[in-house]
Amino acid sequence: MGQPTDDAKDRKASASTPFSTPRMVEIEAELERARAELAATVDELTDRLDPRTQAARAAEQGRKVVRDAFGSGVPVADRRRALKAVAVVAAALGVVVVLAARRRR
Repeated sequence: MGQPTDDAKDRKASASTPFSTPRMVEIEAELERARAELAATVDELTDRLDPRTQAARAAEQGRKVVRDAFGSGVPVADRRRALKAVAVVAAALGVVVVLAARRRR
């Protein structure tokens, strides 16, 4: 009664002996591709959501707006739009500074 049966021995042996079928190989390859895609997506999201990366992008966009506003060789319509954007940002910054100064008093 304490001895395992031949069926139990066969099941244990077959469970420890790896085997594969073409379908299993295909599924494993598909899983590996999915893992790689997921890792790439996570890396991309991490890069997009990184505060330093976002700050660098915003700074570059700001520099572009200033270049467009004050640079030569830029179409007049683009220059006007850029000047308006700079004016709006300057006004908003002024409002923030005034509100911060009032709060401190």
